[in-house]
Amino acid sequence: MSLKQSISRISCGMTAAALITGATMATNVTAAEKIRWQVPLAFPSHLIGLTTPVKYLSETLKDVSGGDVQLRYYEPGELIPAFEIMDAVSTGKYPAGYTWVGYDQGTIPSLPLYSGAPFNMEPPAYLAWYYEGEGKQLLQEIYDERNIHPMLCSVIGPEGAGWFAKPIEGLDDFDGLRIRFAGIGGKVLEKLGASVTMLPAGELYQALERGTIDATEFSQPAIDKMLGLDQIIKNYIMPGWHQTLTTSHLLVNKDVWNKLQPQSRALIEMGCEAATMKGFAQSEYAQPTALREYEEEGVNAQTLPEPVLRELQTVTNEVLDEIAAEDPMFKRVLTSQRDFMEHHSIWHSKGYLPRDFYQYD
Repeated sequence: MSLKQSISRISCGMTAAALITGATMATNVTAAEKIRWQVPLAFPSHLIGLTTPVKYLSETLKDVSGGDVQLRYYEPGELIPAFEIMDAVSTGKYPAGYTWVGYDQGTIPSLPLYSGAPFNMEPPAYLAWYYEGEGKQLLQEIYDERNIHPMLCSVIGPEGAGWFAKPIEGLDDFDGLRIRFAGIGGKVLEKLGASVTMLPAGELYQALERGTIDATEFSQPAIDKMLGLDQIIKNYIMPGWHQTLTTSHLLVNKDVWNKLQPQSRALIEMGCEAATMKGFAQSEYAQPTALREYEEEGVNAQTLPEPVLRELQTVTNEVLDEIAAEDPMFKRVLTSQRDFMEHHSIWHSKGYLPRDFYQYD
């Protein structure tokens, strides 16, 4: 046998041994810990980009782990009401929940800065701030007091600014409106004289149909279409100044999280990162189709005039500064976001083509 053949055999033998060892280790890691979590959802599971990532997450974790990691999700209200997820996870009633964290702004004022804030970053910049800047660290600090480990598990682009019986020509048009509006944007409209209420997705159609509210926002065009909002009102206001992005998070009880093996924690974290990218792609793919269908149906997709947007931005900054003066953590997060936006602006403004290069006829 030649030296070359000997080396080849040794090499093949080492490769085979490595593969067998790796497979054994993988099997041991997979079989070492079985996870069975009940996960209540804040939104129906079919909403594109908003909740479809949790389906992707649960299926992927099950496949990759060989069935050892299983997250069974439940529709809103099946286990608990949508607005009670944080408390249920915090107390250990359920090991995890998938939610829009802005629902808990009454308890934790800084959370709307993570769920989608007015005149804030777009998704690429937000992801940079969250993963590479201070965002993730600050969010974990916020939830430490609630015995929760948070994970970003979805991000989508800007919402529509809402469905209104009449077009919006100026800030005076918000005065006196009974409107469903979420997050900090709701506080901005309250400052402009609107009567703001908060309703879950499943109640919006009936509230509009019965005249309980005059107007509403919920999410992006494709999601609003799923809820049938275009069947009642034909004036759709854009862009979503009040939420330049929307996130969803997987919240895990911290005692449950800390008991997991490092491999399991890494797998779930990686799963949420993958689900975030998957959901964003699904969302971006769906929006133009929905808008073109609106056009065919006679929906008036109005773009707010720039002077109105500038005025809304002024009022927004007043509201943000007022909240920051009252809540130290809100101020820390807001300052971090503003500092990063200022730093990022040179790339945002110079690195990308102006929007009118992406021509729409």
